[in-house]
Amino acid sequence: MIKTVLLASLVIIGLTGCSGAMKLEDFEGREPRLVLEDFFEGKTKAWGMFHDRFGNLRREFEVDITGSWDGTTLTLDEEFDYADGEQDRRVWTIKKIDENTYTGTADDILGVASGKTFGNALNWTYDMDLKVGDGSWRVKFDDWMFLQPGGVLLNRASVSKWGFEIGVVTLSFSRAEYESDSAQFNEQRRAAE
Repeated sequence: MIKTVLLASLVIIGLTGCSGAMKLEDFEGREPRLVLEDFFEGKTKAWGMFHDRFGNLRREFEVDITGSWDGTTLTLDEEFDYADGEQDRRVWTIKKIDENTYTGTADDILGVASGKTFGNALNWTYDMDLKVGDGSWRVKFDDWMFLQPGGVLLNRASVSKWGFEIGVVTLSFSRAEYESDSAQFNEQRRAAE
């Protein structure tokens, strides 16, 4: 029995030790290229959900985002509508440091968020006080965003506390002009049927 437990432990350690973390540089050259200030300027809509560490769906929400770019700073005004009726708002102030590097602040973000882009990908990390019931938990977000053809931006964020993942946020962002293109396409398709 002890040999079986020891062997299983070694296999798990070996598998986790061999699995390398995703590297942002691996996405260099991938298209379409993600430029935050281009994607988020104007109106953007997002749909998201939060799953806990056991895979249970805990929250669903929609976000209306208005973005403005002044040449050095991207301001994102995010209005959240949760399926349970709660509403929230976050305003990000994001500075472009160089071609691939961004920093950001918001009222509920602790310190400064940092992000880098390569190709179609962004890795964005920050700490925040996450509202939970009547209180809040200090958690770390590790966001990975990937721009897809057709203007859809997919986001998977690992949420952790004390180094342990407590859940995952999944989001899909769409630009207003792509939504109207999609609506026109569906209208034309229905007319052709």
